Amino acid sequence: MSHSKRRQEAAWKGRKQAQHPPHGKVKALAEFASEYDAENK
Repeated sequence: MSHSKRRQEAAWKGRKQAQHPPHGKVKALAEFASEYDAENK
């Protein structure tokens, strides 16, 4: 494998991993709404 091929694959892996943010699962709308109601009463 050439160096440019390795660099291409490393860049692709970096972009692929960047699509998944490390902050956790996205909340359900109902869960988000209940939290919003609790904070804004």
